[in-house]
Amino acid sequence: YFQKPFRLACPFGEEVVPIIFKYCKNSRFMARYSIITSAKDPAGINIRSNLIDLFKFEKTGEKFDDNDVFEYRRYKDKNIKLYLINDELIFSENIDKKIETDFLIFASKHRSASNAKSFAVHPIGNWSKADFGGQEKKLCPSSAILLKRLFLSLNDFAKDSGFEITLEATHHGPYTEKPSVFVEIGSTEEEWKDRKNGEILAGTVMKGIETEIVDQKIAVGIGGPHYCNNFNKILLRTDIAVSHICPKYRLESIDAGSFRESILRTPEKFDFFLLDWKGLGKEKQKIMEMFEGSPFEVKRADKVLGQKDLNISVY
Repeated sequence: YFQKPFRLACPFGEEVVPIIFKYCKNSRFMARYSIITSAKDPAGINIRSNLIDLFKFEKTGEKFDDNDVFEYRRYKDKNIKLYLINDELIFSENIDKKIETDFLIFASKHRSASNAKSFAVHPIGNWSKADFGGQEKKLCPSSAILLKRLFLSLNDFAKDSGFEITLEATHHGPYTEKPSVFVEIGSTEEEWKDRKNGEILAGTVMKGIETEIVDQKIAVGIGGPHYCNNFNKILLRTDIAVSHICPKYRLESIDAGSFRESILRTPEKFDFFLLDWKGLGKEKQKIMEMFEGSPFEVKRADKVLGQKDLNISVY
């Protein structure tokens, strides 16, 4: 995708909003994907090992962070490189400035209080404080199309695993200025090091990169829990792709600027905001007041999921 800016006056401020032009598959454009893993992350090491062994990644002769760089060379229109860094992934700030890439896929471990066995996909950035990398109140670019491709691929590869398969809301670092996404194995060292789980995530990443999906409506999700059950259903059952998700527990700290940021950090042409209606909680009135007078369409996830025809009216 390429971007061309135009100016739009709206209650969220006069800002540059992306318009996207799809590239022709027959053009010379080659999408560059970088898969990033950390030497401090056993799940990432597991996924990296499976990528090299199963998909025959080859050494390029380059070094990054004193580690060998590997490459997958079987696509004519895609370049895929595999990197190993020595720092924690969430603190690898501005890594996109150090490598030539169009998309970053971070392969990582996932932790949860319940230690539930899970596979997760999520965009990155901070709706409020930057407690775990990134910048305060800064979102990273997130391709709704790539996020959906990876999530659909994960559901395909992990359907018989017995693990929870879920989107997570946007959270943590690192800060980047290229479209970025995390794919994760959760939630204990046993799952992180299990070879089979590494196979599932390696397959997920490669199929997610390879697969093309078209004719998607592009949304930003608002509300609901950190593990995004309603937005999971949206991606699995509809022609909607989501770039960023702001969970219920962050709604108190956001303002109109947060919504503006989420649009600017969506590289595809933005269509509407999608609300987890019951998941807005006590901030429901505040959120709806922010949208009053806005040129942007707002839809309810429950209404969308209940419609056979997705061309529903604004709430």
